[in-house]
Amino acid sequence: MSADGNATALKKQHLIDPEICIRCNTCEATCPVGAVTHDDNNYVVDPAKCNYCLDCISPCPTGSIDNWRIVTSSYSLEEQLGWNELPAQEDLGDAAEPASQEIDEEVEKILATAHAGVGGKTIAPASASKPAIHIYRRSKPAVATVQGNFRITAPGTGSDIRHIVLSFGTTEFPVLEGQSIGIVPPGARPDGKPHDIRLYSIASARDGEKRNANNVSLTIKRVDGGVGSNYMCDLKVGDKVEVTGPFGATFLMPNDTQANIIMICTGTGSAPFRAFTERRRRAMQNANGKAIMFFGARTPQELPYFGPLQKVPNSLLEKHLVFSRIPGADKEYVQDRMRVEAGTVAGLLGSAQTHIFICGLKGMEAGVEEALSDICRKNGLDWAKLKPEMRGQGRFHVETY
Repeated sequence: MSADGNATALKKQHLIDPEICIRCNTCEATCPVGAVTHDDNNYVVDPAKCNYCLDCISPCPTGSIDNWRIVTSSYSLEEQLGWNELPAQEDLGDAAEPASQEIDEEVEKILATAHAGVGGKTIAPASASKPAIHIYRRSKPAVATVQGNFRITAPGTGSDIRHIVLSFGTTEFPVLEGQSIGIVPPGARPDGKPHDIRLYSIASARDGEKRNANNVSLTIKRVDGGVGSNYMCDLKVGDKVEVTGPFGATFLMPNDTQANIIMICTGTGSAPFRAFTERRRRAMQNANGKAIMFFGARTPQELPYFGPLQKVPNSLLEKHLVFSRIPGADKEYVQDRMRVEAGTVAGLLGSAQTHIFICGLKGMEAGVEEALSDICRKNGLDWAKLKPEMRGQGRFHVETY
């Protein structure tokens, strides 16, 4: 509240991140109202001129232009010109909530739900690369071309999972392993409103499904009656797709060769871990850190990338593929195999270099948490204490749906 008893006026301020801006002048050249200016140090946005038209967002090749803060008093041009990094968002309490619903609210709700299992505010790994986010929006999407659509589960299994490759051509679309993109399905809902954006995790490394090809791959399961999944799974080579994003600033791969990475997933939750693995294969083949994956499905025929995974050497990725519906065999889930490998898991949990990533169906969370708690208890560790420590250090991440 202000001194006169009136509620403090909050403003949304458009800012440029000096850490990732490459000073290409694209934003200043495209701003229709002359709100962007620069000196020898920084490119900045004049709060007195910016009208939030967003014309500068899409052309920016790094996403540095797409940053916002809720403020009671705007940062001046002089302050911005002196920055080496963006200031943190002020803690404005509950008063900030109405104004902070700024951009891609529907996407933020999806991400908040997906990351709910982490608990508290999520933090990116300290060594993760700086992500570009929110470059393209529903109002101004990037247009991608389908380069490939391949079924990666056996026909007749009832689990139609596709590996879909999208090319952005000459359009800049920077991504990192662990991020998602939004797909805008054509048409409208029964109430006449446009279909909601669907988020899909990127399954390729940052330099493309094919190295330096400016494309990405997605892992998508056809869902009976699913608007987004059926639209994507039915696409043909050459079809055009409207894409928003990239999204996600915390579920990111540590960019550290000493980092141990425990990946736990089911079904299409393997998508970000395919990206992690491909990044390690291309850029960190001799990494000292261990990468281990617990991957669950009903049968081998329903496990995405089952064939290609057999060719990944154990020196790059230790794989534990578990199945719950093999005739004549006991049901096994990822948490069961984690208990079998308790010695390895506990050894990794005892290292400050270890990161845990969980991705897949929401129902897996409880079982995995119980397994981690059991493994810790039997090996002289306290999961109730370790988990919040890892979370606070950006080493524990959950993305479930």
